[in-house]
Amino acid sequence: TLKTIGLLAAMNQCGLHIPARDGSKLPIFHHILADIGDEQSIEQNLSTFSSHMSNIVHILEECDDQSLVLFDELGAGTDPSEGAALAVSIIEKIRQSGAMVVATTHYTELKIYATNEERVQNACCEFDVETLKPTYRLLIGIPGKSNAFAISERLGLDKTIIEDAKGRIGEDNAEFESTIEKLEKTRLALEEKIKLEDEKLKDAAEKDKKSSQLKAELEVRLEKANLKAAREADEIISEARRTAEEVFNELDRMKARANEEQSNKEINDARAELRRKLNSAGKGYQKTEIIKDDRKSSREIAVGDLVEVKSMGVRGEVSEKSADKVLKVKTGILTISVNEDDVLLLENPRPEKGKTKPAPKPSQQLRTESARAEIDLRGMDSIEAVNTAELYLDNALMSNLSPVTIIHGKGTGVLRSAIHQMLKKNKIVKSYRLGSFGEGESGVTIVELKLK
Repeated sequence: TLKTIGLLAAMNQCGLHIPARDGSKLPIFHHILADIGDEQSIEQNLSTFSSHMSNIVHILEECDDQSLVLFDELGAGTDPSEGAALAVSIIEKIRQSGAMVVATTHYTELKIYATNEERVQNACCEFDVETLKPTYRLLIGIPGKSNAFAISERLGLDKTIIEDAKGRIGEDNAEFESTIEKLEKTRLALEEKIKLEDEKLKDAAEKDKKSSQLKAELEVRLEKANLKAAREADEIISEARRTAEEVFNELDRMKARANEEQSNKEINDARAELRRKLNSAGKGYQKTEIIKDDRKSSREIAVGDLVEVKSMGVRGEVSEKSADKVLKVKTGILTISVNEDDVLLLENPRPEKGKTKPAPKPSQQLRTESARAEIDLRGMDSIEAVNTAELYLDNALMSNLSPVTIIHGKGTGVLRSAIHQMLKKNKIVKSYRLGSFGEGESGVTIVELKLK
């Protein structure tokens, strides 16, 4: 570790990449000063100590606040008590100069010094006593424990010798070593606990991810189910409207007989009653079998033919026909585009060329989209919804009915946006706004019409 620190500092100052984690930082040193040598030898003697001390004296003269100082076994080679005292004093002197110092030692006094002194920290290299091998893990904040007894026992030294040696250790040293041993056991237990907690967190995150995916799938299924139910309800209501054709004929006759103000009131009352009946019919749509309109035209549709748009119950005259069988049907003041398969011919003979049929009365053409107080467009695509809404507003204007409610739902907002674009351009619209609390909020639009 000591040599690695010095090597990486030198590599960094040469502009070389070093093996360190992203975000690691190193200062720039003016001096890298080292006294490193293998002191674990029976050849230690006064001359060896003198050699090291001469080197240390030179380091003390050179170091400043931008120096890195590396000591290996500082104070070794002489009496342990004197060597430990010298080591502490040398480190303190270097600290006063502002230099950064890293020192290795086996002295308990130095370990205690690092524990009690501010801005000095213990560290140790982990060692597996069972295998007698290093793990190459550097543990910061923990003093190293001397493993001499454990290693000697593993290598086969007589236990009586080991026990006798333990009894000869000073009480303070024995207590310190015992404390380090307890710290080591606590550290290992905490690491195991942290590992288990990390596994639990990982498992919980995986379960949360799966739960979120399942929730999203269920929401999509629910949305599809609601959309399907709304479409089925609309089809049943449309069928109910067709069966009410006779009632609307009677309402048209009432309008012709009575004065305009009284007639409008009677028509609105009658239509409101019919709307309640239609709504009642819609509530039981789940139990009602949907009947598709399979009626076919007796011949191919041509320009000028009077037809009925089956999906909307609207009658009008064909004003244009394209090659891909898309027809433009004029219904009063509106012209809508529909597929030829969705229309039914109402007159068998083709009109004579050059002659124009009289347009049906608006009250007859628009009777299916009656003067109701609201219309539900949910489940329709944007084009179909806009055409239906325009037809509904024209009929509401003819019936002097305002304000009216257009139900488009919240959803993604695409249908609401399309309806608002149409309302902005429609000349019979006086104003419009989103519903307030209790009216449906952003799922509906309230429309004021320019009544005559």
